Amino acid sequence: MNRRTLLLVLAAFVLVAVWQRAHRPIHHGPGEIAPEIPKQGPVDASASAWRKGDYAIKPLATFSITARVLSRADYSWDTGAALAPVDLALGWGRMSDSAVLDKVSISQSGRFYFWRVDEFPIPEREIIESSANMHLIPADAAVEREIKRTRDGDIVEFDGYLVEADGPNGYRWISSLTRSDSGAGACELVWVEHASIAPRP
Repeated sequence: MNRRTLLLVLAAFVLVAVWQRAHRPIHHGPGEIAPEIPKQGPVDASASAWRKGDYAIKPLATFSITARVLSRADYSWDTGAALAPVDLALGWGRMSDSAVLDKVSISQSGRFYFWRVDEFPIPEREIIESSANMHLIPADAAVEREIKRTRDGDIVEFDGYLVEADGPNGYRWISSLTRSDSGAGACELVWVEHASIAPRP
């Protein structure tokens, strides 16, 4: 192996190590680390729609949440990618407890969040009502950078609005307004005005 090839191999190893370090999951001991339920409220009567690119954004409810990241999925090519490039599956209450999550298999695909258990560590209804897949629309570049820093296991906090987005050719994407639903249409579409990640252990 010549010197140039050796340097390229070493550089590749370094890049892989840096990528793995930047994306490795955050681990927590047992116990609820995001105990509070999301907060949702009415929109002020004077609130009006605004635009992001080709989309009209209509606020449906105020929204804020502190939750544990259960899974993250990035999107670049689907219809919604220009609006919401990142989906986070989030958990709160006992769905933020590692003792529970160790018994729940979680994945994301096609803008959906999936969970599976061999035996329920908590009631099924509690899993549904204490976790959700959220499509995140960053209000600006700083918010987008913060969202894209998230890793599995992070404690994230953000606030903004649950929204409806209307785009070209009759395209419409509408947020769920309840945490008790599941299946198609159950995800939250969130306009994120402020986002932060708790210090990592």
